[in-house]
Amino acid sequence: QVQLVESGGGLVQAGDSLRLSCAASGSSMYAMGWLRQAPGKEREFVAAIKWSGGSPLYASSVKGRFTISVDNAKNTVYLQMNRLKPEDTAVYYCAATTERLVRLWLSPQMYDYWGQGTQVTVSS
Repeated sequence: QVQLVESGGGLVQAGDSLRLSCAASGSSMYAMGWLRQAPGKEREFVAAIKWSGGSPLYASSVKGRFTISVDNAKNTVYLQMNRLKPEDTAVYYCAATTERLVRLWLSPQMYDYWGQGTQVTVSS
C-alpha cells in the first residue's frame, strides 16, 4: 500500500510559478507521476519520473516549463511549474506506478495509487 499526499497548490497569475510536493509513504514504487484534470475534461498526464530520479517524461504542453524531481531522502516528488498559463488550471494529482515501460507512463490507467489532489488555478 502506498499513501500519497500532495501540497502546494493555489491561485496565481499567468506567468507565475508554483511548486507542488507529494509526500510518499508505504511500499516502494518504480515511478511517480503528476497528472491533472480540468473541469469537464479527462484526466491527463503531465510528467513522470523513476523513483531513482531517472527518465523524466513530460507532456508536450508542459515541456520546457515544468520540471519533475525526486528527493529520496524525504520520500518526496516535486513538480516545479514555471510560466504558468490559464490552461494549466486543474486539480493536480500525484500518482505511483509499478510500470517499467516509460512510454506507458503517459496513460493515467497505468497508475496504481493516487493522492487526493491539489487545486491549481491560474488567472489571466
